[in-house]
Amino acid sequence: MDLFDKCYQFTDARIAKEMDLYPFFVPLSQSEGPEAYVGDHRILMCGANNYLGLTTHPKVRQAAIEAIKEFGTSCTGSRLANGTLEIHRELERRLAEYVDKERALVFSTGFQVNLGVISALVSKGEYVITDKEDHASIVDGCMLARGTMKRYRHNDMGDLERVLASLPLDIGKLIVVDGVFSVTGDIAPVPEIIALCKRYNARLLVDDAHAIGVLGGGRGTCAHFGVTEGVDLIMGTFSKSFASMGGFIAGDDDIVHYIEHHARAFMFSAALTPPNVAAVLAALDVMIEEPERIGRLNQIGERMRKAYSELGFDIGPSQTPIIPIIIGEDLRTLLVWKRLYQEGVYTNVFIPPGVPQNCSLLRTSYMATHTDEQLDEILEIMERVGREAQLIS
Repeated sequence: MDLFDKCYQFTDARIAKEMDLYPFFVPLSQSEGPEAYVGDHRILMCGANNYLGLTTHPKVRQAAIEAIKEFGTSCTGSRLANGTLEIHRELERRLAEYVDKERALVFSTGFQVNLGVISALVSKGEYVITDKEDHASIVDGCMLARGTMKRYRHNDMGDLERVLASLPLDIGKLIVVDGVFSVTGDIAPVPEIIALCKRYNARLLVDDAHAIGVLGGGRGTCAHFGVTEGVDLIMGTFSKSFASMGGFIAGDDDIVHYIEHHARAFMFSAALTPPNVAAVLAALDVMIEEPERIGRLNQIGERMRKAYSELGFDIGPSQTPIIPIIIGEDLRTLLVWKRLYQEGVYTNVFIPPGVPQNCSLLRTSYMATHTDEQLDEILEIMERVGREAQLIS
């Protein structure tokens, strides 16, 4: 076998392109939040993670511009070497305060946070336990770790307890869970997980990539439940509500100090660029100064969940502004995506292996800056295409 045989045999994407049903890498020519363009084709954006609509906020844009003027476009080195600027430290102080932890550490991407933190903390002979629907970055972090990975059924606390009870009580264990699940939009039962951690001598990392700016007045899942003190580590990303790029981990000072000296994804990556850092700082200011954005976002999520359910769509367990339209069969999902795109609504396709077999879906997500008129138009198109595709009667 030649190394490249697997490449030559991979034909699924080429077949989808030939059928004009390829839903990925669509090149946007303009993107102004809730509306975007592909060439001259106007689309209503229901496939972004720009939850608070801050990518176009004047304060965020200007902060990035001013940072380039002051610091240039890059730090050209890792944080350990020459890449730490005072604004990195300022952002870490502000983030720790925002999520109510002693200290935070900023990484160059959110994906790298999970790769670096999990692989640094879980050593040979120890265990990392994950929800079966956790994000790919968590799975990959577990694969990099030298410990043993265990998984439990999605949001099934009985199954989590079964896994924990099967492990030695006196061996190190880390549970890693998405606070808000990025495809189905449901929330992890963090208080119940904390109780199991205490019972079975485990530590807890909550990935709040899709929860910060959305739940808990913007401060995430732990604040939503009022259990921040019981969670050991909180992870966040900047590519969603913070309208930038990068990510962070927050927790006790001793733990973060260890991570910054052992997480290879942090130690050997170039530092987050000055404009990205400045954009996050400005976005954090807006989140604090304009809390009505978070309220508006959740009102929209409640309205759209109710409307889709009343129309007869299967939206699964969604509890947030992430709302899946569950279809099931792969080809049918691609066909519905194409019709919605043609009619002017952009959604995200999830087919295996991104979801289990026969669970293909269209992921929709909403922004605080969607207008009522835009939401009305989205629902009208979704209803029309849904009836055409016999998803609803």
